[in-house]
Amino acid sequence: MREGAFSVANRLYGITFTERTEVPKYHPEVKTFEVKDADGSFLALYTTDYHPRPGKRGGAWCGRLRDQWVKDGKDVRPVVTNVMNFTRPAGDAPALLSLEEVQTLFHEFGHGLHRILSRVTYRSMAGVPRDFVELPSQIMENWALEPEVLRGYAKHWKTSEPIPAPLVEKIGKSELYGQGFATVEYAAAAYLDMNWHTLTDAKLEDATAFEKASLGKIGLIPEIVSRYRSPYFQHIFGPGGGYSAGYYSYLWSEVLDADAFQAFREKGIFDKATATAFRKNILEKGGTAEAMSLYKGFRGREPSVQPLLVRRGFAKAAVPAPATN
Repeated sequence: MREGAFSVANRLYGITFTERTEVPKYHPEVKTFEVKDADGSFLALYTTDYHPRPGKRGGAWCGRLRDQWVKDGKDVRPVVTNVMNFTRPAGDAPALLSLEEVQTLFHEFGHGLHRILSRVTYRSMAGVPRDFVELPSQIMENWALEPEVLRGYAKHWKTSEPIPAPLVEKIGKSELYGQGFATVEYAAAAYLDMNWHTLTDAKLEDATAFEKASLGKIGLIPEIVSRYRSPYFQHIFGPGGGYSAGYYSYLWSEVLDADAFQAFREKGIFDKATATAFRKNILEKGGTAEAMSLYKGFRGREPSVQPLLVRRGFAKAAVPAPATN
């Protein structure tokens, strides 16, 4: 699966990943890769730490041991980490990942590419706004299930047979299941977050009543509840959550990534010109300009919500008009 992600990055941006076993690492299971650009120049060191172990934090994330920036006229290249907690190998079988784990691998790899390809002058400019940071990661998930990509990495571990086309079709159809429920429960939590963070009365005592009134404003039906109740809404209240008044950003990033990937669909999912535009206008820029300006530099316009509606099954894809003489 990892090699499948590397292959996608190579076909899009021409970059290569070569394992370096002599580089010091913090645990024997960690693998380190030297990343080079298409011209052979050094881009980054990239480390993977994929399996759970005692004392290791759960979840999946992208981090860095060193940022990219320019110091004394020299481009300091980053050391990027991808940490997961994937299913361990069992018996004589390799680590066989679930579909969700594969999507997580591609997702965090997208964050990794954002740091690997960074070209900023000041370290403080490497980061991006919360409601833009998931674009580079979420767009990578689109390639994970593309049939052209699946044929390269989704093979039976015993026979090396590629994943059957009918199964790929079923997976695609299953992606639409429950999207109405999922969208509404998420949006309800985003509205609840905003209502908490626009509250001006510091004397509120009844959180349950506040929630009921908040969700009543949007007409939430009893059959669907908010994804999170306030006492365990760690994204907006928990230590290190970081999504206060910003929980909407996951869905907004989906608008961005669906519209951005549509550009690849229009020209070809490995179209070099489109990939170069995404790299130069999004991945390399960090926070050096306002996020919408960066996006418009890539797409030529503001994002449309239509590709996300199609992806979630709420709208039909536009049919190209017939050619006329």
